[in-house]
Amino acid sequence: MLDFAKFTKYSKPGPRYTSYPTALEFSDSYEYDTYIKKLESQDSSRPLSLYFHLPFCKNACYFCGCNTVFTSKEEKMVRYVDYLKRELKILSTHLNCKREVIQMHFGGGTPTYFSAAQLKEIIVEIKSYFPNFIEGAEVSCEIDPRHIDEDQMKVMNETGFNRVSFGIQDFNEKVQVAVHRVQPYNITKDAMDLARKYNMVSVNVDLIYGLPFQTLETFKETLEKALTLNPDRFAVFNYAHVPWLKKTMRKIDETTLPLPDEKLQIMQYTIDFLTSNGYRMIGMDHFAKPEDELFKAIKTGELHRNFQGYTTKGGADLIGIGLTSIGEGVDSYNQNFKIMGEYEAAIDAGKLPFERGVVLNEDDQIRQYVIMELMSNFKLDIKRFEKLYNISFKEYFADAIEALKPFAQDELLTMDESTIECSETGTLLIRNIAMPFDAYMKNHAANSKTFSKTV
Repeated sequence: MLDFAKFTKYSKPGPRYTSYPTALEFSDSYEYDTYIKKLESQDSSRPLSLYFHLPFCKNACYFCGCNTVFTSKEEKMVRYVDYLKRELKILSTHLNCKREVIQMHFGGGTPTYFSAAQLKEIIVEIKSYFPNFIEGAEVSCEIDPRHIDEDQMKVMNETGFNRVSFGIQDFNEKVQVAVHRVQPYNITKDAMDLARKYNMVSVNVDLIYGLPFQTLETFKETLEKALTLNPDRFAVFNYAHVPWLKKTMRKIDETTLPLPDEKLQIMQYTIDFLTSNGYRMIGMDHFAKPEDELFKAIKTGELHRNFQGYTTKGGADLIGIGLTSIGEGVDSYNQNFKIMGEYEAAIDAGKLPFERGVVLNEDDQIRQYVIMELMSNFKLDIKRFEKLYNISFKEYFADAIEALKPFAQDELLTMDESTIECSETGTLLIRNIAMPFDAYMKNHAANSKTFSKTV
């Protein structure tokens, strides 16, 4: 059992480390010309991972932290497809698009808010510029079960999609009403059945704990219903309540949110329930069946983490396309404009819609390696690190080693001259364990409204 008092002690604001440095360090001092030079000089032997942001939603889900555009106007959808095509054309003049593509992901928003014909139009256009998808490429799409039909699923099957992720969050009607997302079980079941019918290799579901009116008892019912869908993976996220960043979250009555003790009980029960039903825990929020490639990757130390979450597809340059999308190169992160008018204006001017980013210095790259190893594989091979960077880990990270001693005393990790390794309980606090290696944390320590709570 988890020691709830111990966990509460570690509950404080911290990054989720989908990148290092985090997006807070992105700035417009990273100029467009520098970005283009980096894009043009990418090593063509490295494969590509493509992310497309399809930002539209019909209505707001109050818990959502994504960058979305709410609309019911078809002309906005048509217009966006046109701009995506134009962005791809400009991108092709600066990037070798003949490189192998090992991963592609459609995120949102609600990607399936676009019609089957529009989705096909987008995918055909992508493949006209990127013709070399490898066999077995991971091609995935986030799906709202309330917005999916057979024609859309058929298009995805015909164009190479093999993974889908369904947002459920919670099956309790009172919770659903409170977060403005009413989604009966049968709608989700029908969507899951469609995915199986059209041969999606991996069908995943997302749940969130920490939502209004959730209790341990109501979440037990949600888990039991979700299990009947037999997903290949579960993602069970801790709700990040950041109303200072997301206006729609201000519609949530904070007095209805479960207290930390209740959230920890939900977390403990979720772990016990899913592991007793054949799933294995991967990191702080993922569960998969033992035969899943994510679990196999942990065993070999080859699990990676990027803006799409945990993946086995490492060693690729991530290209972000569409409004607010983020890309990642060997030593840089770059983000497109978040405001539609600015996104369109850049493309109208014949430029990529790049707004800001960060170029990693040597210290950033060293710390990035350590943090991403911990976040992905929950251990660090210190000898391998020292050989890779030709520096003394003990000397370079003396402060971090000192900061990790309480974690070792609480049996959340073991640490010696050759390895740092999280215990099974420690993986739940992996964000906290990574934070001592973050050189930027001191800049944000005084502001409690920078990150969501780790617990």
